[in-house]
Amino acid sequence: MDKDLSGLRIDKSEKNAGEPSRWAVRWILGGILLFVLLGLFVTVYQRVNAAVEVETVRVTAEQVASAGPVILNATGYIIAHHKIQLASKVVGKVAWIGVEKGDRVGKGQVIVRLEDDEYRAQLQQSKGNLAALEARLEELLNGSRPEEIAVAKANLEQARADLANAKVNLERVKKLTDEKVMSIQAYDDAKARHDGQLARVNSLEKSFELVRIGPRKEVIDQVRGQIQQAKGQLAFYETQLENTVIRAPVTGTILERVVEVGEFVTTSFVGERGAKGYVVSLADLNDLQVELDINQNDFARLSPTQKGVVTTDAYPDRRYDGVIDEMSPEANRQKATVQVKVKVHNPDSYLRPEMNASVAFVAEESQRSSAVGAPGLIFVPSTAVRDNAVFVLLDGRAVKRTVKTAGITPQGMRIEEGLIGGEELILSPAPELKDGDKVRKRG
Repeated sequence: MDKDLSGLRIDKSEKNAGEPSRWAVRWILGGILLFVLLGLFVTVYQRVNAAVEVETVRVTAEQVASAGPVILNATGYIIAHHKIQLASKVVGKVAWIGVEKGDRVGKGQVIVRLEDDEYRAQLQQSKGNLAALEARLEELLNGSRPEEIAVAKANLEQARADLANAKVNLERVKKLTDEKVMSIQAYDDAKARHDGQLARVNSLEKSFELVRIGPRKEVIDQVRGQIQQAKGQLAFYETQLENTVIRAPVTGTILERVVEVGEFVTTSFVGERGAKGYVVSLADLNDLQVELDINQNDFARLSPTQKGVVTTDAYPDRRYDGVIDEMSPEANRQKATVQVKVKVHNPDSYLRPEMNASVAFVAEESQRSSAVGAPGLIFVPSTAVRDNAVFVLLDGRAVKRTVKTAGITPQGMRIEEGLIGGEELILSPAPELKDGDKVRKRG
């Protein structure tokens, strides 16, 4: 049995003979570790130095169809050269209005009628007053009628006869009084009747003379003055009645209608819910301007007769010739700008007040030598602009450039400063993309 157990023992010398050496194990482990480190290094290196794949577009500078190079681009708004807020000269309620917003009207066309009953009554009263004064003047100028003179003369003769009778009676009573036949009282009564008839004769003589020679010149002049006053009052009420009909002062287009039938119109603005100060606003849309705020740093490039090409965001393919029509005599301190208005030559129905508009000022003969190579209009996809900056692909890296934009148009985002054309622009830059990052063009 001991022999059987001895046969089951493991021979340690044979086991050690089949195992690798300790140094071999160290070399194998070291090689594996080196291989892992090398792979990790390559992976990290590739990730750190990998170029981001981007989509790009080439920037082009669109030259305007002009007689010279562009020296300055500016944006603003279309305005009517003369915008009129048509107000009423009288107070009243609107009885009729015959226009809508957008209607074209001719000079003198009736736009609004106000209720005129009170003004017609005042006019009628004034006409009656004038007629009465004119009749009075005619009476004074014609003098007294023959019948009036005859009546005055007859009254005078009757008074003289009564005076003669009173005189005879006074002499008789005086004689009888002296003879003590009649009393002193009878004499006093006869004397009073005689004196009364004498005064009556004197009065009638003056009245007869006035009737015979007619009215005084001063009275006639006074009535003539009253007639002139009445004529002025009549003209005033005629004008008031005429002013209840509001007409278009110029040929133009209705821009705004602010009243309805039954609303009260006054001669001064009261408020949105109260009486209206004007009834419509209108303008001649054949006389349009572009209002621009030019930066003071750029203002020196322009002259009072500078020409330009006008475009709008709504219709960028339509261009209009223009020329500076007005330069503000003072600058805006807060904005550091100077207001400039450009007259649009031959505007059409596509242009409307308050539209966004751009003006590309072209160089005059004296400016063209310094304006060679001036940029045209630059439009880029709006997705390329992020926080007023774009990324340009340059030598395999993304280079960040700050730009000045001028709004979005159907052609894209307009760039005023920062690009000159020819750059390769990165579209839709990733939020983590930074200035100087390696990039490569997709495809």
